[in-house]
Amino acid sequence: MTIAIFTGSLIGAIALGVPIAFALLICAVALMVLQGNIDTTILSQKIIEGADSFPLLAIPFFMLAGELMNAGGISKRIVTFALTFVGHLRGGLGFVAIFASVLMAAISGSAAADAAAIGALLIPMMRRAGYDVPRSAGLIAAGGVIAPVIPPSIGLIVFGVIANVSIGKLFLAGIVPGLMMGISLLFAWLWVARRDKAKVLPRQDWGARLRAGIDGIWALVMPAGIIGGLKFGIFTPTEAGVVACVYAFLVGAFVYRELPLRQLHPIIVAAAKSTAVIVFLIATALISAWLITLSELPSQVEAMLSPFMDNKILLMAVIMVIVVIVGTALDFAPTLMILTPVLMPVIKQAGIDPVYFGVLFIMNNAIGLITPPVGIVLNVMCRVANISMGDLMKGLWPFLWAELIVLFLLVLFPDLVMVPLDWLTHR
Repeated sequence: MTIAIFTGSLIGAIALGVPIAFALLICAVALMVLQGNIDTTILSQKIIEGADSFPLLAIPFFMLAGELMNAGGISKRIVTFALTFVGHLRGGLGFVAIFASVLMAAISGSAAADAAAIGALLIPMMRRAGYDVPRSAGLIAAGGVIAPVIPPSIGLIVFGVIANVSIGKLFLAGIVPGLMMGISLLFAWLWVARRDKAKVLPRQDWGARLRAGIDGIWALVMPAGIIGGLKFGIFTPTEAGVVACVYAFLVGAFVYRELPLRQLHPIIVAAAKSTAVIVFLIATALISAWLITLSELPSQVEAMLSPFMDNKILLMAVIMVIVVIVGTALDFAPTLMILTPVLMPVIKQAGIDPVYFGVLFIMNNAIGLITPPVGIVLNVMCRVANISMGDLMKGLWPFLWAELIVLFLLVLFPDLVMVPLDWLTHR
């Protein structure tokens, strides 16, 4: 009965076009009605408690850092640096897209922003060089979804807050899976582009590469600084957001001099609007999470999954399949907000490490950003490349399958996540 009321109220509200945050509030009220205790005071108090979290301060700073990075020329220099090394290879611009996607993922943490920035720079070049545009756009879209996995990841921050899991450990655990996603795209691109007739760029000499490296050094050391600071305990994830924000501003304004001070106001406003949406979603999700716990909905879900509870790998595989299916209908944030409080008690009961689950759960949700019909990154790339959704999907499939294979490899071999985490944590 509880599951029916929860899913019915949620799906009904979404079907009527109610924004996700308010749909979650409707779910909360429905669960209160089921328990026979409607109290608006509790609702308002829980909203305030949901937003009153120190780790959430990282979100506005990382959002602002991403905006400053794109406006200050950091993204452009990352692409230029990659071009000098691999632009002359067959399919070289695809390799540039993959390298830039991984590096920018370690700076901004936003899939849509990364895909839009890289697409705007590379799609015109790939079109002129004779690359298949839908395939190129599909590669860049698939590269963009690495951003929520590699730190600093806004998705991992949100999951850590809702699930009460160490954000620092989530950040470190996301490094290897994110790199594996990039490697999978590399092999997929090698396969699909082996017979490509596209033009290659002239080979750059080492002088040009050195100049591009010197020009881009400020952009290239940023990910290493953030991850190194987290690993050695120099700053917390929240403080890392402040560091990234200040660094992106100083480099863009005073080193590259592509960030006029007059642009700061619209950049800050854009970051503030995005942050407000995310934090309000989290606040309403935590109300639902609290009521989900009171209504014992997780125990009912656990009973449904009981045939798989004795086998951690099989249980994870079943959950990942469910999340993949949900991700085709819901966007990243709603899936994260709705399923985290439902699944976490099941994960703990089964004895699965919450950090390991969190990384795979976020990876799965990130892949949902490029699954039709809802995937927001798909819509971004359609606009950037000026192609239809149908054409984009034709080019995307090899890369989507490559990332799904990585996901289920990590389900089968958890040590690929946990062993590097132990090394990074204790060395």
